[in-house]
Amino acid sequence: MFDIATETLLFLTAAAFIAGFIDSIAGGGGLITIPALLLSGMPPVEALGTNKLQSLFGSGSATISYAAKGHVDIRKQLPAAAMSCAGSVLGALLATVLPGDILRIFMPILLVAIALYFALKPNMDDVDRTQRMTPFLFGVTVVPAIGFYDGVFGPGTGSFFMLAFVALAGYGVLKATAHTKLLNFASNIGAFGAFALVGVIAWKVGIVMGIAQFLGARLGAYMAMRSGAKLIKPLLIGTCVALAVRLLVDPANPFRIMMGI
Repeated sequence: MFDIATETLLFLTAAAFIAGFIDSIAGGGGLITIPALLLSGMPPVEALGTNKLQSLFGSGSATISYAAKGHVDIRKQLPAAAMSCAGSVLGALLATVLPGDILRIFMPILLVAIALYFALKPNMDDVDRTQRMTPFLFGVTVVPAIGFYDGVFGPGTGSFFMLAFVALAGYGVLKATAHTKLLNFASNIGAFGAFALVGVIAWKVGIVMGIAQFLGARLGAYMAMRSGAKLIKPLLIGTCVALAVRLLVDPANPFRIMMGI
């Protein structure tokens, strides 16, 4: 059982609140919470499991906020949410045999590419665009694939969902954000269940952080709905770049080892 000092728990609570705010708008909350959990001295696997528990509160809070304002129809999106959940369960269960180093090599490149897409694409606003994939095909291919990624690795999942909804489903930025949080909530449920089965969750820490994340996500969702693409777009770009930098500066990143940096 992981023991934690009061001041460390307060630090994690503050990190969770900030992460909830950012994650509800642009994704990338794990960029803050996972390093914070590791800095607290928590073992890596337990940090991942505990992060999924507290993430449930944030993504659930944001989903409720967006649904209450009519930006996402939860009942209509239940099949897609189920596919996201199923994908994440498989990802979490297969994490030990999947070549994680390959993901770590290409992740920074993919995140910078997403940032450039949103930065350079014209007419990036809250208006829906041309649909490039039917909802059924999108739900049975793209959604479980991203859910799988969330279970096996995680960072940048919200950014991938956002890119998919905008580029393939033709959603406006605010609508894409709302649907991203629902599917991210579903993938969090799946991965959390898998981690809970193997007993690698610090429940006290996760619940306290979860409450803070819930409150931060409520505030973030409110700000996103109030400002729309004007807030979401720059924060999404900044989050993608920050996450790419965070992965690249990690001494254990295989990309740095491969390049001899």
